[in-house]
Amino acid sequence: MKEKLTVIKVGGKIVEEEATLRKLLDDFAAIGGHKLLVHGGGRSATKLAESLGIESRMVNGRRITDAETLKVVTMVYGGLVNKNIVAGLQARGVNALGLTGADMDAIRSVKRPVKEVDYGFVGDVKQVNAALLADLICKGIIPVMAPLTHDGEGNMLNTNADTIAGETAKALASLFDVTLVF
Repeated sequence: MKEKLTVIKVGGKIVEEEATLRKLLDDFAAIGGHKLLVHGGGRSATKLAESLGIESRMVNGRRITDAETLKVVTMVYGGLVNKNIVAGLQARGVNALGLTGADMDAIRSVKRPVKEVDYGFVGDVKQVNAALLADLICKGIIPVMAPLTHDGEGNMLNTNADTIAGETAKALASLFDVTLVF
């Protein structure tokens, strides 16, 4: 019988506001057993981009990620938002490790092909390193995944957090009894 794993995906609105972040951290810390957290952070990225004079463009709720926007989302998702979550979990006794898909080759993507819209540096998940994530999880380390991946050729890609959560849950389902909660 497989051990249970809870994969939680939270949107940027929850992790970007102090009161909702505190509640999330308390609730997540209280979840028993193996767990993994995937987060967004789009509002913070939009706010920082605006302060830098970079226009944020969205199509059907998806961010167009040009080179300058990629720098912003990498800083915000992989840095500020991710590390605030990790620090908050550490304060609650949860041994969390913040990761992007590029870290330890956790998640590889391919650049989304141009069809009706050129989304720029946006990735579609190709492969999740389930063995790596399972090894961390079984060692008591809680992965906190930022919505960034890489293409294996040195390029970061902005990747939808819902997709990361779903693909990660699918990949880990061969090793755990996975429950995915959005």
